[in-house]
Amino acid sequence: MSSAFVIDPPAVISLPVTGDSRRFAVNRIYCVGRNYADHAREMGHDPDREPPFFFMKPANSIVTDGQGMAYPNLSSDVHHEIEMVVAIGKGGANIPADKALDHVYGYGVGLDMTRRDLQGEAKKMGRPWDTGKAFDQSAPCGEITPVSQCGHPAKGAVKLLVNGEVRQEGDLNQLIWNVPDTIAYLSTLFTLEPGDLIFSGTPAGVGPVKKGDVLEGSVAGLPNLKTKII
Repeated sequence: MSSAFVIDPPAVISLPVTGDSRRFAVNRIYCVGRNYADHAREMGHDPDREPPFFFMKPANSIVTDGQGMAYPNLSSDVHHEIEMVVAIGKGGANIPADKALDHVYGYGVGLDMTRRDLQGEAKKMGRPWDTGKAFDQSAPCGEITPVSQCGHPAKGAVKLLVNGEVRQEGDLNQLIWNVPDTIAYLSTLFTLEPGDLIFSGTPAGVGPVKKGDVLEGSVAGLPNLKTKII
């Protein structure tokens, strides 16, 4: 029987699941911008609670725990941003905040890697951030832990070590838009689908990486994420 496609379909992008041999298939990756007040200030913005904004990364930008991340081309200023990742298990649109957590399958640890120089150029010219945010291997992400094992983390340390030294440190209770509110707002802009990931924002301390750096990210109660810049 001939294939139904004129080219081979792409492989399914997936992440390991804590305590399960099955994997979490990744659909889309949404990222929340400037969702910690201290990070908003370090980027030169007012941290007052305004409506959240989002950008996206392709699913195939995922780098799984323990794999190396290639330093990207056309940049000399690549930054780390450690984040808690929300994995959507049930889709929906216009989800009420008080029902939002019913749509979460689990949580993980992720890095929103950023070509800061290209992002800065795009901002100055009023252009989209895609070249700065959505490049190959820009989304290292650890395993997904189901809600049944970790609950719904609302407080606890968010930390990134680079070569064993603390670079970023914050707490989930410092999120400007918490997980239920973020899901509720995002679902008014897009119909969420199972497999979607939401990178929930990064605390202060973002900074550059170089080849050979070892990054280890953690969120209290979740398995760590480790990658090396190669």
